[in-house]
Amino acid sequence: MKTAFFLIATAMIVVALALLLVPLLRAGRRLGRPRGVFALGLGLAFALPLAAIGLYVLVGTPAALDGVSRQPTMQDIDQAIAQLREHLGQQPGDAQGWALLAQSMTAMRQPAEARDAFDHLLQLDADNVGAMVGWAEADSQVRPDHRIDGRALALLQRSVQLDPTNQRGLWLLGIAAFQADRYAEAAAFWRRLQPLLEPGSSVAQAVAEQIAVADARAGQSPAAPASAAAPAGTDGATDAAGGAASTAPQGPQLKVEVALAPALAARVGKGDTLFVYARAEHGPPMPLAVARLDAAALPATVTLTDAMAMTPQLTLSSVPRVFVGARISRSGQAIAQPGDLEGDAGVVDVNAAAPVRITIDKVH
Repeated sequence: MKTAFFLIATAMIVVALALLLVPLLRAGRRLGRPRGVFALGLGLAFALPLAAIGLYVLVGTPAALDGVSRQPTMQDIDQAIAQLREHLGQQPGDAQGWALLAQSMTAMRQPAEARDAFDHLLQLDADNVGAMVGWAEADSQVRPDHRIDGRALALLQRSVQLDPTNQRGLWLLGIAAFQADRYAEAAAFWRRLQPLLEPGSSVAQAVAEQIAVADARAGQSPAAPASAAAPAGTDGATDAAGGAASTAPQGPQLKVEVALAPALAARVGKGDTLFVYARAEHGPPMPLAVARLDAAALPATVTLTDAMAMTPQLTLSSVPRVFVGARISRSGQAIAQPGDLEGDAGVVDVNAAAPVRITIDKVH
């Protein structure tokens, strides 16, 4: 009976995860999520059933499956998670249970819940590399600016010290450096990641493209550093990366013309900052490209490109259409504040040839 139960439980969870993960992975690909996240999702789909067997042994009722044959539903998953939470309430020292809850919340795209579960796991196992990386990634997803700093950055640095071959840790450290405008450092982290990837794979090509972007921002030649930094025995990976970098496309070039409504001219003060940005039509609010200018430059013309992305995996090239807007900030903060002046052009094709015109005519 136990063997049959384990087989049924595993099949149910695999089906349920397929229903959840396939749409998420497709959406992630459309939004330009790192391909490493896709591999993580697939790995999670195979790992969770094994962990779930242990959970059912602890809190489940295998005998209840006798004579039952039905398709799993979201209610089944919610009930299983509720049972897991109840179990953890009674046994808060169960590190495996917290790991399972964290992985489940990650798969269901509930980063705040995932971060909390990873935090409990770290309290029980401070050197758990997977929990460190998971906490940092979940924290960046919870934050409105998606930045990786503070505790998240410290955890990632510690994770790579403990496991220098941790691919997700190296990838996220590169993103953290990229966000902080430390482009040479970002490229260095991603070069450490390159020899750990399958040469010529789509993931390796994506990493090579991001190295090219970072090198370009750092004022370096994209191909030469990749070749010079390659460890011995990785010539094949280096050649693939160099080839991808040297042929990296320029991407969209969205020309935006911004003007200020005369009625609001008196509200613009010395030192005010003008932000011109584009974000995905559907997806996170984080800009795919943003330019920062002195508001005194109005009227102004800006060309938004992939080089203006806040993170290397979320660029104009990752989506077909974008919402284009402009904002004058008194505080100089990228996040909108009361009193900021705003305008937008709505949603436009990311490859639009004609200039996109915006009039700043509203008060936030």
